[in-house]
This record gives sequence, structure tokens and C-alpha cells, in this order.
Amino acid sequence: MIMLLLLLVALPAWAQQGTETVEPLTVTVGANDAPPYRILGKGQPTGLYVDIFEEISARLGWKVHYREAPFRRILRMVQMGEIDIMLGPLQTEDREKMMEFVAPAFPPERRLFFFTDEANRIERYSDLYGKTIGVLDGATYFSRFDDDKELVKESAPRYENLMKMLQRGRVDVVIAPELVGKYTVDELNMDVSVSPFFMPGTRSYIAVAKNSPAAAYADDIRAALKLIEMEGIYENLVLKYQEQSVR
Repeated sequence: MIMLLLLLVALPAWAQQGTETVEPLTVTVGANDAPPYRILGKGQPTGLYVDIFEEISARLGWKVHYREAPFRRILRMVQMGEIDIMLGPLQTEDREKMMEFVAPAFPPERRLFFFTDEANRIERYSDLYGKTIGVLDGATYFSRFDDDKELVKESAPRYENLMKMLQRGRVDVVIAPELVGKYTVDELNMDVSVSPFFMPGTRSYIAVAKNSPAAAYADDIRAALKLIEMEGIYENLVLKYQEQSVR
């Protein structure tokens, strides 16, 4: 089985690089800056999702370029054919119209509710009513929350913006994935509490634009992911970033 996976991953690289006239596939990855998942704009791109994808793309012989933009703008860039791949979007019916969700490559993250005033502590879903909730523009969290028209939501392009809004009292609560929320609070050196109520997360994906040449390599992406899992690289990267988040 290991040899079969090696062959599956090696074949596309040979096909791309086996002659002088064929260039390796070049892909443009669209990503919003959301440490510790995606850390961009500060030198070499890194972060858990980026590092996992770099391991995959290295086995496929791909050249990768990153474009940083707010999450909602990245979605528009996919529609416009400017982006080949997104790292970490959740699968939704609307997004399936323009992207193929190739591999659930990234671990699930709990959705936490951050607050500064004890009056805004969330112990059950019903406590969210009457609160102003900070959400990332264009993001999805869990279906009941996403579809609930009775909730008051205030959006911003980055989690850093949302936490600053929380600090200034512009929102009562911020919902965020666990690692990125805690990382942002730590970077801003904020005195923030986490509510006991949370929602379990689901795995997020490597998603490929349906109009991209990379869409033809879906099976190869899955095989490369399986390979780095079998080599222990995937687990080591996840542990690395989890350990950083609790320091």
C-alpha cells in the first residue's frame, strides 16, 4: 500500500517534470491571514494549514504562490478565476458550486465564544439572543448559528479586528475557532474569557476552484495527504501548533 501511494504521488511530478518542455504546475493559493492556521504578510508564508499544504505540494512538484486577502474577497477571487486553491474553508452548498472540496485536510476546531464582561458569558445557545456577536466576514461556523436571523451579528475582515471591537465594547461576544481565537487574544495581550458553551468543529478542506487546472489533480492531492499522514509528518505539524497555542 505504501509503495502504491508513493507511485500515485510520484507520477504527476514525473509527468510535469520529465521533459524540458513541460513546466511544473503553478498554483495560486488564496488565504486570509488567520494565525496560527495561515500566517501571511510577515515574510515566508507559514502556519498549520500552509505547512501541511507545502508538504503536499512538494510531493506533487508544484510551484505555489500565495495571495493574502480577507476571507470574503478570497471567495470572490475564486469565482473570478484568480485563485486556484483555498486552505481551510468549510464545505457549504453555495461554495460547492464553484469549488471542489478535495480533502478534509485540517483538524476540527471547537467554535468558542470570547467575552470580556461577565454579563456576556454564554452558557447555552439561548444566551446569544440580545447580544452583539462578532463574526468573520464571509465565514461559516455551524448551521443553526449561521442561519439564525434573530441573532445580531457584526462582521469584520479579520479576527484581530473582532477582538479589538470586543475590547472597545462594539461587540459583546466574538465567535472564533479555538486556536485562532486564543492566538489572537495572546498576540493582543487581552484579558478575555472563554464561555463554557461551545460548538464542536468539523474538519476543514483543501478546496480547488472548479475552473482551475489543479482540479484535475484531486486524486493526487488526496494521495499526497495520505502519504504525509503515514509518514507521521501531519501529526507532528498538528502537535507543533497545538503546543505553541498553550505556551
